[in-house]
Amino acid sequence: MRKLPFILLLLLNQFVCAQQELLRFDVSSGDYSYIDCPVMVDLSILSPEINENLALFEILNGKYIPLDHQLESGNQAFMWFVINDKFEPGSKKTFVLIKDTLEEQNLQIRVQKTQDELKLTDNKRNILNYRLSEKLPPEGIDTIYRRSAYIHPLWSPGGEILSRIQPPDHFHHYGIWNPYTLTHINDREIDYWNLAKGLGTVRFAGLLSTIEGNLFGGFSVHKEHIDFGASEFKRVNINETLEVRYWSCSKRENRYIIDYSTRLSNAIKDTIIFDAYRYGGGIGFRATQKWRRETCTVLTSEGKDRLEADGSRARWCIIEGISSVDEGRSGILFMSHPFNREHPEPMRVWPLKSNEGQMFFEFCPIRHKEWKILQGKVYSLKYRMIVFDGEISAEKAEMYWNSFARPPVVELHNRN
Repeated sequence: MRKLPFILLLLLNQFVCAQQELLRFDVSSGDYSYIDCPVMVDLSILSPEINENLALFEILNGKYIPLDHQLESGNQAFMWFVINDKFEPGSKKTFVLIKDTLEEQNLQIRVQKTQDELKLTDNKRNILNYRLSEKLPPEGIDTIYRRSAYIHPLWSPGGEILSRIQPPDHFHHYGIWNPYTLTHINDREIDYWNLAKGLGTVRFAGLLSTIEGNLFGGFSVHKEHIDFGASEFKRVNINETLEVRYWSCSKRENRYIIDYSTRLSNAIKDTIIFDAYRYGGGIGFRATQKWRRETCTVLTSEGKDRLEADGSRARWCIIEGISSVDEGRSGILFMSHPFNREHPEPMRVWPLKSNEGQMFFEFCPIRHKEWKILQGKVYSLKYRMIVFDGEISAEKAEMYWNSFARPPVVELHNRN
């Protein structure tokens, strides 16, 4: 639901007051400030048949303000909504759920599948593509560089393409992706990143699920890490599940949210060791060729710029640069979750003098310490990206990170 004229709001308040209240709850900010904050409410307290056709309202100064929300079902039923306004420390908001008799709205956030890719759109606006089939390198380049399982293009809200694949200086760079580099099984080396070595790769292995809605949408895929040095029937040595979820920021046309969550598991008997190295895993980003030393900037949560960021640790990092959108700038705020390995997470940021000043960024959980991947365990990493046109200040970045890393507390009212 969007902004309504006053007379409609008045009628709506009369309608809501006449309905049966199903659930009332508070959301408290505690010691932190938030903005564009997804909030989850557990609906297991309600009977399953009630969990459909619900309407959500914020109670503000005695008025019922309608809010967009979306249900997510599985082993439990959850409802999600986004607090778009700035949520100050020490604040509390009250919300109510009622039975909704209105017709369902057309889904705005869609996932379209073709033979080669998934395309995520919001009200027909391009958000991102995820590659399913192998992409061959440019004509005349060794086909060993072919690759699937990556995000490209990633569009800014205003339509600027921010990612890049197969640049001439690094044909193995693929938009937003996360292969591991220097890897060992016993004394044997594997490398899933540097494709030219011919030691390994990562490939798309199956679409697990998609979700569409008016608040969020996305997909979950199965990926396989391939060891070319193993026997033909034992080449899959790591299984990975990647979940990508897009969130609409309804009050901000120049920003949106993408969650990028991955789970790794060892598919063989031997321990797999990701050696400590300056590249590998996490989330990597090869930026548009427009972004060079003169045209883009870096700012980390620790106040470091591009001169100092490489090898340092951070909770978040803003990468931004020139753009053809009306605002003249676009960028991505990358955020690492506190549960991630080695958090605050080490980064790889190309120094100003490297690669003609072009931009590469990565949260790299193996930068300073090797990682042993044991059989029978699942290893998770969670990241969030705020994709924006214009600018994001350090203060706003901290609020976005709070929304991701330490969400506000939800407290249900007593239903006696």
